[in-house]
Amino acid sequence: MAVEDKKIFYRIYIIATIIFLMALAIAIKLTNIQWVEGDYYRKLAKDRTVKNFVLPANKGNIYSADGSLLATSIPNYEIRFDAVAPKAEAFDKNVKSLADSLSLLLSKPSYFYFNELRKARANKNRYYLIARDLSYTEFMKIKGFPLFKLGPFKGGIIVEQETVREHPIGEIAERTIGYERKNPNGMPDGKGIEWAYRKYLNGKDGKVLKQKIAKGQWKPISDANQIDPQDGYDVISTIDVYIQDIAHHALLKQLELYQADHGCVVVMETKTGQIKAISNLGRHDDGSYFETTNYAYTESHEPGSTFKLVDLMILLEDKKIDTSAVFNTYGGIIKYSGKSVRDSHEGGYGKISLARGFEVSSNTVMVQAVYNNYKNNPSQFVNHINSFGLNKKLGLEFKGEGKPFIPQPSDKNWSNLSLPWMAFGYGVSVTPLQTLTFYNAVANNGEMVKPQIVSEIKQWDTSIKKYDKVVMNPKICSKETILKLKAVLQNVVKKGTGKGLYSKDFSMAGKTGTAQVNYAKNGGSEKYYASSFVGYFPAESPKYSCIVVVHKPSTINNNYYGADVAGPVFKRIAQKIFTDAPSTNEIKNIDRKIQKQEKEYDAFYTKSQKQQPSKIPNVKGMSGMDAVALFGNLGMKVKIIGVGKVKKQSIQAGEPLEKNTTITLELS
Repeated sequence: MAVEDKKIFYRIYIIATIIFLMALAIAIKLTNIQWVEGDYYRKLAKDRTVKNFVLPANKGNIYSADGSLLATSIPNYEIRFDAVAPKAEAFDKNVKSLADSLSLLLSKPSYFYFNELRKARANKNRYYLIARDLSYTEFMKIKGFPLFKLGPFKGGIIVEQETVREHPIGEIAERTIGYERKNPNGMPDGKGIEWAYRKYLNGKDGKVLKQKIAKGQWKPISDANQIDPQDGYDVISTIDVYIQDIAHHALLKQLELYQADHGCVVVMETKTGQIKAISNLGRHDDGSYFETTNYAYTESHEPGSTFKLVDLMILLEDKKIDTSAVFNTYGGIIKYSGKSVRDSHEGGYGKISLARGFEVSSNTVMVQAVYNNYKNNPSQFVNHINSFGLNKKLGLEFKGEGKPFIPQPSDKNWSNLSLPWMAFGYGVSVTPLQTLTFYNAVANNGEMVKPQIVSEIKQWDTSIKKYDKVVMNPKICSKETILKLKAVLQNVVKKGTGKGLYSKDFSMAGKTGTAQVNYAKNGGSEKYYASSFVGYFPAESPKYSCIVVVHKPSTINNNYYGADVAGPVFKRIAQKIFTDAPSTNEIKNIDRKIQKQEKEYDAFYTKSQKQQPSKIPNVKGMSGMDAVALFGNLGMKVKIIGVGKVKKQSIQAGEPLEKNTTITLELS
């Protein structure tokens, strides 16, 4: 019996020792966690339960030159309720009036919200959904409701915001307006104005510290940790919506007619270089057309006969020859180093002047004129081209500009064919926008201006930055040369390759172009045509210059020439602007007072003196931009929702006017 008791005691000692060792190990581990690894675990716990959330800034809008919205951010709001946050006294005092207010706005019975709010309170629900997909105006109203107006910590309101970028005018100029997004690698990427001017549009994000609560939900901790976002600035583009609409549909119609692969059109204001319209349309697999690539800016290719204006300017400026000089077209074929240069007109034109050769776009005439005068000194000819800037990029703010190529006599690939081929637009490569810039300089009496797509950066009615005209070359050639060039460009339309475009109702001047271009698709390679027309209108006093390029038009009916394919687009734009345009779209006097606005504004002034009005004016029915300007002059801040005319204003007419307060305008 004693032996058995002794064995039992041994077992008890062993078990006690094991328990002691386990307790010791636990104590050591706890001590280690508390004092050695404590900082790590405390940080881990905090990271998993408390973290900073970004409060996105409101992105600025993009406007057209006439104040129409091209791109805007539409906020959507989701409102939730932390039923634990309000004190019992505040909740009981305001719950009925809050339910009544929600009922009026959200169109559900008051008792529904009353019961739901009380149920959320009883269940300690810290993330009860009140409403989602609310507009900014609705959000501002809810924010001022009883209880909620006490804020997130005393009133329990939780606001979630999502912003969507919208293009109110649809797909027109979509590629020029562009986008900003992240690429598949997670890196920022974008196109157009949205990307080029993102530092102005994006503003600065804020942040708020939130704590994780039940069911993976987060709520703000305190106001002291919140940094409010700074809204982005607005970008005012040079685009004229009326001209843009004309250009877009004129190009679309012609692409569909000729089943072309893609095309572009640019309309530029002659004096300033401001781009009033730019459309780039590519063909989808189903045959439809949409904005895919900014061809006018990124696609560098052989221009063909539109390059002949460069030849003529250099020849006249160097006084090598005059437009009256006569050339033999040799039956429409002339050879250089065993290679033939052909005229499109079979049999040639006989003996014609240089001016007439340009008007009918004779390759044999232009090649002879250039080759005969520069064959012994090709650098003189090429240096002129370089001085026009055609060997360099324009350097606009947009990324992806096509790289021009002008062969140089010093290049290892320079050959006996380089000079004659350059004379009719082959072996060189430029973008449509470069070609337009050169022609625009002729229309502008020799002053070459840089194309411009943005005119101003604004914060509501305050100008942040203005973009003035940039002169690239104050005098591209002499006045005498300009006059001769203008004469032959006008004759191209009157009696040359563009005579089918002539109209007695309005004058145009320009040059046709038809180039064979290497075309690679689906792994293959083939030749195709690029049809173009570039010029300006009216011919006598140019206001706009324009280029149209259509790539790979159908050759079924042998109608792939610039005059037939691209020319009608040019004519349609000029015709709509100067003959078919309704009176409401005439060129406006920007200093003219808007009658309705002036009446509304003057109604709040005394007759004896111009003093600040003391009450909020009624701006319903007024255009959004006019209303913004009006309230800006009154010292108020304005938020706008939507496009068009004002249909609602958050502060009603007749209420006391207080400076620096914000009024929200909802547009129709």
